[in-house]
Amino acid sequence: MKGMPTGRDEARPGRPARNHLYPWYDSDWLAKYEGAKTIIRTVRPGALNAFVDAFRVFHTRPDFEPAPVERPFDDETMQDIRQATALLGPKDLELREAHSFGRFVVQDHPFFTELQRRVVPLVSDYVAEDVDPTYNFLSLYTSKGVCPVHMDAPGAKWTLDLCVEQSAPWPIYFSDVRPWPDAETETWPEENWQDAIKRSPAVRFTPHTLHPGQAVIFSGSSQWHYRDAMPDAGPNSFCTLLFLHFIPRGTSELLQADNWARLFSIPELGQIDERGSGNARPGPAPDDPLPTS
Repeated sequence: MKGMPTGRDEARPGRPARNHLYPWYDSDWLAKYEGAKTIIRTVRPGALNAFVDAFRVFHTRPDFEPAPVERPFDDETMQDIRQATALLGPKDLELREAHSFGRFVVQDHPFFTELQRRVVPLVSDYVAEDVDPTYNFLSLYTSKGVCPVHMDAPGAKWTLDLCVEQSAPWPIYFSDVRPWPDAETETWPEENWQDAIKRSPAVRFTPHTLHPGQAVIFSGSSQWHYRDAMPDAGPNSFCTLLFLHFIPRGTSELLQADNWARLFSIPELGQIDERGSGNARPGPAPDDPLPTS
């Protein structure tokens, strides 16, 4: 949508208010995962390795590289996408990221959800595993657009990022595949943590530039990614992107922290709070094998 109001200049996203382990937005799931490990160490330490192994399905193979997709949708479908976008009104837009990201968001629009189902075979082929769709959103960036360095939650293990329209090319940067951050070994400074990641000699970033109709498939939960501030080409600069997210087939239940107490037969896992921590006391519990998928 052209002609939308732009976000104001103000502080970019920092450490999420809801967790204290990781500084990037969209890290709450990982904080809960670490909180669950802390609880298991206390109440059933013998079950920890099996718990960790159960989530390896969400890890990405080390040799994966972002996959450009020249034409995921034909011209007619792209026209339909642009028409659906043009028909959106102010009431359709989420405004919570207008200031921090310089964008407006439309989540799980029925038309885009249907498109997402259609590309399941394509994404499965590119990432070499069967996938299920999770969620999608249309991201309407204004001239204030920026995307801070982050990794996604595993609900976006795989993402198809489609460029719908833009006023000028705007690169996205992907790191090589990283092992999941570990609260015991990683340190996250309160200040300049984004620059520290970008400049780390251990992390290799590669830019990818999309043009309208082109897409790239990447692993958001295992690759750092970001966009610098949009080049200042004027107050009407914009970039419209459609993000379609996918997970390994059959893993949706495992993703939900509310299910872990039941799935792993560890009632104390129900004590994970919204900050990803827990205060369970040790107690007798059977040391049964845990599911691995």
